[in-house]
Amino acid sequence: MERRKFIRQSLAYSGGAFFLNGIAFNTMQANSLQTSAAISKNDRVMVIIQMHGGNDGLNAVIPVSQYSSYYNLRPNLAISDTGQRKFLPLDSGLSTEKQIGLHPDMKGFKELYDRGELAILQNVGYENMNGSHFKGRDIWFGGVGAEDNISSGWMGRYLQLEYERTGKKFPDDFPTIPPDDSMYFPLGLEFSNEVSLGFNTAATVPAAISIPNPGTFFDLVSDLTGYNDEIKVDPRGIPTPTMKPTLYGKELEWILEIEQGTDKYAKKIQEAYKLGDATKTSVVYPNRYPLAAPSGSLYNALGSNLQIVSKLISGGCTTKIYLIRIGGFDTHVNQVETYDNSLGSHAALMYHVSASMKAFQDDLKARGIADKVVTVTMSEFGRRAESNNSYGSDHGTVAPLFVTGTKINPGIIGANTDLSKVKANGGNLSDKKEDVIDFKVIFSTILQDWFELENSNISTVFPALATSATSAWGEPDIYDKVPLFGNRTNLDSFMVKNIDFKAFPNPATEFCTIQVSLIKSQKIELLLLDTKGNRLLVLFNGNLVAGKHEFPLDLSQLPKGLYFYTLLSNSFTQTKKLIKN
Repeated sequence: MERRKFIRQSLAYSGGAFFLNGIAFNTMQANSLQTSAAISKNDRVMVIIQMHGGNDGLNAVIPVSQYSSYYNLRPNLAISDTGQRKFLPLDSGLSTEKQIGLHPDMKGFKELYDRGELAILQNVGYENMNGSHFKGRDIWFGGVGAEDNISSGWMGRYLQLEYERTGKKFPDDFPTIPPDDSMYFPLGLEFSNEVSLGFNTAATVPAAISIPNPGTFFDLVSDLTGYNDEIKVDPRGIPTPTMKPTLYGKELEWILEIEQGTDKYAKKIQEAYKLGDATKTSVVYPNRYPLAAPSGSLYNALGSNLQIVSKLISGGCTTKIYLIRIGGFDTHVNQVETYDNSLGSHAALMYHVSASMKAFQDDLKARGIADKVVTVTMSEFGRRAESNNSYGSDHGTVAPLFVTGTKINPGIIGANTDLSKVKANGGNLSDKKEDVIDFKVIFSTILQDWFELENSNISTVFPALATSATSAWGEPDIYDKVPLFGNRTNLDSFMVKNIDFKAFPNPATEFCTIQVSLIKSQKIELLLLDTKGNRLLVLFNGNLVAGKHEFPLDLSQLPKGLYFYTLLSNSFTQTKKLIKN
């Protein structure tokens, strides 16, 4: 290849990319951040799913107690509350004002919620949200406020802190240093043709190579011959001795240094992928929406991308943050099918996100690595509460955010959006300070409680957060957190809302009844045990439909004393005392 063409392509892509199964990866290449995530305090991982274009959160999470207002705001979009394709009631154990329904194609999220592996955060955004796609994304990736300047990203600033925590000074210039034998994996990986602003460090902008076709940039370089005496140039782009002192020569060397480092990353990541791929699981990732939708919405690569992440983590890749993008959410026109509001392009997207994240969780669990991964969705804004006349929705404000994982506190965080405020807010959901869960607080919580970043460093990662605590929620500060993590002591109480059981009378004499209440149909086993844990009786073992069920228990042949009755399901196990007098 001619040198000029090589240089032109190098500068156009500027960074590092490689392919797995034809899917492009970009490595975060900012200065000396070419280092292994093994420097981190723990082996935990965050996967961010960017819903590109602005997700219609109001059709994803429906405020049931305000259904008439919801329907009147968007009659040509609203999901029905009756029929086979009505919204999915999430949790009947919630108070009336917190009752929500999920889009009927979000069954994957419903299953994760029932298993205690999904948290839904309501009204996420920031005060006075910006309705521009580009500015909105920059604000989310920059981790700043609506009026702040943006030159770097919160992920890059955090990863820079991780690097400097090892005692090495982050360099001010940009000599990309290839990793040594102990620096295997990049701290950030993005599945796209470009590295997003979110990975920019405070010191500089990361470089990234993007190759739109399968193959690698390294092959492009390594296949070229060396210096040619006839044409007096090196087709590989390597500077000649006379060129090296020049700015042009230095820039060439810089590009090749990046290439050399990326080549090492690619080889190690491909090795991790092959190792993870060698371990097969029975989990099937969805790639096609099974119902009616525009052809461009039927297929999506989100599932296959998440499957690659699962294999990389299983194969030993220590990358801390993965960023995956799914597009199509800018639904101004034909968001739904004219004959059925529950079908269409947005329905397909809700299926892809929900079903793929469910498959990802199942795959992680099958590989035994679920406890080290948290997955988070984000979108630059929601859609207007009021629909337009084109069976679509225009740019809006706040929207729900979804978090999955086996170590999160499941449930609903925040109140349902107040639809009575829509008219005063110009047809939008309220983005007043007191009505918003600030996205910076959510990611600050994840950095502190998941990645174990010290609170003293939060102002570096999120400079827009106030550094002094305020007396009430509303003015986000570095001390604010959402209850996403903990020791999951509230998990039993969460699951009790889905499954409850009790014995009466208790104490009993000759007979008693054990009552089991289920919110959803599932397989259960109901046992009577002695004080040593021995099974005395199996009262029931099989599938039960949702509702209340009673099981008579004959104690007449048992001596007086203490016993235990236990209920087991795929998501819940609890034992209670039973006394016979």
